[in-house]
Amino acid sequence: MELTIERYTPEQRDTWDTFVWQANNGTIFHTRQFLSYHPEGRFEDNSLIFKKDDRIVAVMPATIRHEEHRKILTSHRGASYGGFVTHFYLGIRDAFRLVEILEEYAVDSGFKGIDLTPPPQIYFGRPSNYIDFALMKSGFGYKKREISSVIPLTFGEDDVLNTFIPESRRAVRRAVKLGVTIQESDDYATFYGILKRNLKMRHNVQPTHSLNELLLLKQLFPERIRLFAAMADDNMVAGVVMFDCNERVTLAFYISHNEDFQQYRGVNYLFYEIIRWSIRQGFGYLDYGIFTVNMDPNWGLGRFKESFGAQGVFRDTWMKLWD
Repeated sequence: MELTIERYTPEQRDTWDTFVWQANNGTIFHTRQFLSYHPEGRFEDNSLIFKKDDRIVAVMPATIRHEEHRKILTSHRGASYGGFVTHFYLGIRDAFRLVEILEEYAVDSGFKGIDLTPPPQIYFGRPSNYIDFALMKSGFGYKKREISSVIPLTFGEDDVLNTFIPESRRAVRRAVKLGVTIQESDDYATFYGILKRNLKMRHNVQPTHSLNELLLLKQLFPERIRLFAAMADDNMVAGVVMFDCNERVTLAFYISHNEDFQQYRGVNYLFYEIIRWSIRQGFGYLDYGIFTVNMDPNWGLGRFKESFGAQGVFRDTWMKLWD
C-alpha cells in the first residue's frame, strides 16, 4: 500500500503517544505529553504522521523555523531528539519512501529546507540505519555531529567501581567515609538553586527549563523523571535529574554540585549509585548527554564523563536546503 502523510492534530494525541512508546526508537521527547509542557505559541508546530493502509508507520515531531527569509521544517525545537519515529520492522523501501514524501510535502508546503536530529542508535530497540541511508541518498548532509557520552550497562552492580578511573574510585570512597548519603528527593527547588548558580558561574547560561517547567515535567512523568541527591549534614551537596527516555536508555539531563561542599565528592558518589540503580532497572545504557556544542568539545566535561567509564557516540543533525 502507498505511504501517506498528514499533519498532526491535537485529537490524535493519545494515538500518537501510544505509537511512540511502542516504536523502535521512540523516546520521552517525542511524546505529545512531553511537548505539552511548552506554553502555547512558543513554537509553530508542524508535526507529521505517516500511514500505510491507514496504519501509522512513523511520526515526526516538527516545528517551523524562519531564518534568512527561509522557512525550514525542523525537528521539534522543544525537545532533545526529533526525526522519524518508526515501527520496529521498517523496511528499506519504506524508509526511502518516508524521506521522499517528507521532502515532497516540504516543497509543496513552501519550505526551503529540512533539519532533523534523530536519537542516537543506543535508543533503538533494533539497530537500523535505513533512515540515515535514505537521507544520505536523497541529498541530505550532516549539519553537525555532536558527541554524547554513554555507558553500556553490560556489567553487574558489584563491578561499577571497576569501570571508574582510579581518581573517581577514590572520590567515591571519600564520600562514603565522610558520611555522604544518596537518596531520591522531591526538593527540586534546592537543586535548581544549585544548578542555576553553577551554570551562571561556569558558563554564564541559564538552565534549559525554568523551575516551574521542571516541576511540571515531573508532574507529567512522575515515574520517568527523578532527582537523585547527595546529602551531607542535611545539605544537598549535589544532584542529578534523570530522564528515563525509553526502556533502553536513562539520561542524566541535569548534573550539578554545590561549590561550597565540593570536598564531599557528591557527584562521583551519585553516579556510582545511579549506575547501580540503572542496572537494577534493566536499562541498557546510561546517557550523560553531549559535551560538544556545535562540534566544539568541552574537554574538561568530556574527561569528567569518561572518568565514569563513558565513551562517545554521535548525535547527528541532518539538513537539506533548496532554492
